[in-house]
Amino acid sequence: MSEPPTSTLTVAKLKALCVLNDVPTSGKKAELVDRLLEAGVDRATVGLPVDSDDPAASGHNVDEDGSTGTVEAADEPSEEAPVMLSLEDDDTLTPSTEAVNSPSTKAPPTSSNTDDEVLDAEVLDAELYVPDIEEAPSSPSPTSSSPVDAPVPVNSKVASPTTLVDMIRQPKAMAVVLTVLVLGAGGWYYLNNQLEPFTADALRYGDRMGYTLTEGEFMASEEYVALVTEQFDDLSDYCKMRLSFRGAGSVSITEGTSMDLTSQPTEDRLGAVAARGGQGLAWLAVETQNEVALDEFNIYGHRSQPSIGGGTYCPDFAEGTEGRADLTVTRWTELREQATLATHVDGALQNTQGTYDVEAMTYGVGGLLGGLDTLSPGLGMVLQPVELADFFGNSYITDGASGTSSGWAWRVIGTDMVGNTEMWKVTASHRDVQDFCLGFATMNLWLDAESPWVVRQTVDVSISSNQANQDSCSGWLERGVEAVLPEGELELHHVFERTSTTRGLKAIELGMAYSNRPQANDLNPDDSELENWGPNGLHLPDNSSLRSHPLDLAIGCLDGFGSAASGATAALDQGGYIWRAQNDLNGTTTEWNVSWVATDDSAGWVLFAVSGEPGALNCEYIAKGAYDESVSHNRDAIPEALPLESVVERLRNEQRFPELTDEEALFTASGLHPETRVGYLVVVPGNGLGFDLSDLFDSVNGATTVDVQRSWEDPSWSNTHSVLADATDGRVLGWTHVKQAR
Repeated sequence: MSEPPTSTLTVAKLKALCVLNDVPTSGKKAELVDRLLEAGVDRATVGLPVDSDDPAASGHNVDEDGSTGTVEAADEPSEEAPVMLSLEDDDTLTPSTEAVNSPSTKAPPTSSNTDDEVLDAEVLDAELYVPDIEEAPSSPSPTSSSPVDAPVPVNSKVASPTTLVDMIRQPKAMAVVLTVLVLGAGGWYYLNNQLEPFTADALRYGDRMGYTLTEGEFMASEEYVALVTEQFDDLSDYCKMRLSFRGAGSVSITEGTSMDLTSQPTEDRLGAVAARGGQGLAWLAVETQNEVALDEFNIYGHRSQPSIGGGTYCPDFAEGTEGRADLTVTRWTELREQATLATHVDGALQNTQGTYDVEAMTYGVGGLLGGLDTLSPGLGMVLQPVELADFFGNSYITDGASGTSSGWAWRVIGTDMVGNTEMWKVTASHRDVQDFCLGFATMNLWLDAESPWVVRQTVDVSISSNQANQDSCSGWLERGVEAVLPEGELELHHVFERTSTTRGLKAIELGMAYSNRPQANDLNPDDSELENWGPNGLHLPDNSSLRSHPLDLAIGCLDGFGSAASGATAALDQGGYIWRAQNDLNGTTTEWNVSWVATDDSAGWVLFAVSGEPGALNCEYIAKGAYDESVSHNRDAIPEALPLESVVERLRNEQRFPELTDEEALFTASGLHPETRVGYLVVVPGNGLGFDLSDLFDSVNGATTVDVQRSWEDPSWSNTHSVLADATDGRVLGWTHVKQAR
């Protein structure tokens, strides 16, 4: 028994015919052939030999009377006849019979052999839709006794395979193809130009973005001037000032090394750095650094002038100084709790009035805006490009999305073009500034999913304590903002714009635990170390062994001054106490300035000098005075605190605070520099010093701070170094070192 004939077409071509004729493409070659024949495809098309005894297969029509005949090729196939398509072009088609290629056979002309034009078309991944093509009625041709002499008929069963070129040359099919091309290209353009929503990508160790800083303007009046001038003696008499600035900078995430993980058993937290907090203990943190070089930093100041009727006024005339400045702000964010451990500021200013070098460290909340950062956390975000992950968290950035972050309320208002790139645009406003009726603080942010920081940021801040509508603000009254908010006005305007972006490799994993993390009992002093002097003591215990005349010894001098210090001695004898004290060394003599408060909230101060040895003290009265405003007397609110000497010893610990012990710092290896001053301040709730502390804090306890300061000269600089610590737990709040060229 002979084997069935095999198709001359390849499996790929057979599968293509299956696709075009809407039949399954799975199976072997023989199965594909059978499937195509069952679908009505003629044997010639599937590459099988034609049986000459089968009129239908050989291309002849069979009349009802049994005679055979031929039909001429029509211009268009019949509506009922499906169009047979082949992926072979005209040159590679398999002829159905030898008669087709016979020189004596003259087939009707077709478009494929009358037009040699080659169509160049772009290949699209799209389904090809073949429309029904109307067929004109066929006209019968004379019968022929020889099938070899008959032309190839065009009908549903026997036809030359329609090629892709033949198909697209049909007018209606061409219209469909053009529609596919237009819609395909247009759809591609539409989809690729619709900005995709996204969630901010986590920062990575090694991320960096360069930016320009333009249109910078700063204005401050009255007490707000101190935000800029409090560290500069020659600017301290400014009553109003304006700054104009511009430059370029970069913001980056430090990529720590294994050297930062000496306290860790593994390198799982590789990338984090070791950083110290206010207690001087080491944590793992993410380090963010913002460096900016201001090639324009011009200062225009208004100096207070005496008024004819007394007092002073702020003139319209301003003196101007031109200069430049370099500023580096480094922030450490603890890895586990994601809280700000510390912020370090290193700046240099050069202008026509001199050269300054400023270094400052704050622990916890705080920064360049000073007390405003504490009053309204998050306001300091205006000073550098916003981090997307920090600001938006896991929020989905899409049109109309909104949320709150660090006191800011934000909303996505749509898309906008930045250069040639479309980006999401976000508006943000600071709610505290609005709720307290202080003015406004707004930012416009342009976001790119590929950048961990905003690629463009405009900042507009205007704060004033003189607005008439503040009386109607509940927040204004509830928080006692008037008590701590500076008098005057502050304005800040600038624009950040990205110039470059470099992405790191390892994503930052916040909220992760790590080994040897400091514990609560490592941070705070033991209860036995605290002194509860509030109920009946006269002052915070000193107990110093480093200073020759501690306050415990010097306070005895007051009784010997008689009427010169009668107000102080009377207040202390009748339940009053010392709420502020500071010493100043002058050779072998110690000068003490002590501030007292009586039970009726009256208060004053006495300045005196102490010399000699215990048991043979020499006390010298220098001056005294009274405070114009009352000071709250509240013994019950005085907190337990470390003695002065204990706080000083914690600050002198070089393992915890190495930057405070040095020739250009506050302490030496054996004690204090001769110019170092030590003091403390106690503030309690009550209507004293112009405000009620209970308006700001729910706690009934007050606060006790210890300050250490030093001023000295060297051949090149005039130096001022100071540190502030919380005496209730020994935590350092911050320190500064200001140098002015001599």
